[in-house]
Amino acid sequence: MTGRGELPSAELSTELWNSHADWWQREFTDGVDPEYTEQIIPLVTDGLEGAARVLDIGAGEGQVARKLGRRGRLVIGVDPVRAQVDEASRRGGGPHYAQADAAALPFVDASFDAAVACLVFEHIDHLDVAVAEVSRVLRPGGRFLFLLNHPLLQTPGSGWIDDQLIDPPEQYWRIGPYLVEDATIEEVQKGVFIRFIHRPLSRYVNALASASLSIDRMEEPAPPPGFLAQAPQYEAASTVPRLLALHCVKGAIGPGGSGPVMR
Repeated sequence: MTGRGELPSAELSTELWNSHADWWQREFTDGVDPEYTEQIIPLVTDGLEGAARVLDIGAGEGQVARKLGRRGRLVIGVDPVRAQVDEASRRGGGPHYAQADAAALPFVDASFDAAVACLVFEHIDHLDVAVAEVSRVLRPGGRFLFLLNHPLLQTPGSGWIDDQLIDPPEQYWRIGPYLVEDATIEEVQKGVFIRFIHRPLSRYVNALASASLSIDRMEEPAPPPGFLAQAPQYEAASTVPRLLALHCVKGAIGPGGSGPVMR
């Protein structure tokens, strides 16, 4: 289903995640998904090395927060979906969790040394407000690690084309309407519907710049070996990145706050 015309509401997005939280908890966490175990979690732990106080935005059931917490960091995870927060708290592992929206973070200014949002902003309606909130709760010089499904190559309507009608046959990656900002509800698994918001990369970059978050490094890693092993029919899969990682810094280095204090 597409959201062209009247877009599905943000409330519907949260409702869908509440309904299908068990799908995420079953299919993507605690060693099940190779993209997390082989790529995303190492990117996060390496990218936030040295940060003592970390905010995990859209923490889900907490697998990224738990990994950071095991490295001795003080980690707080927030998620708007009650089913995810409850499961994260049940699994424990060190971090603390709160139900909160990215556009209204319940912390005072300059509470954290670093923040991470992992495959989250694709589901957030109020992009500019949420990015400004990230900047607000970071201390000057704090880091924001921003991981997205690649906005260009994971555009709705993108996918492998196996063209057997030409000679010789070709496989190639079709890119959907990249410049069109739109919301879609996708059936990610039979009976499981999740709402996504597509934006071109410039929207994210400009929102970061407006919030005094500068990009000091960008990564477009190839899919990891575990994922490629699941798609042997696509010989060129290693040339199409699924992930985009933006390493951002807030302003100039300065004194931090006293700690993450709830408002």
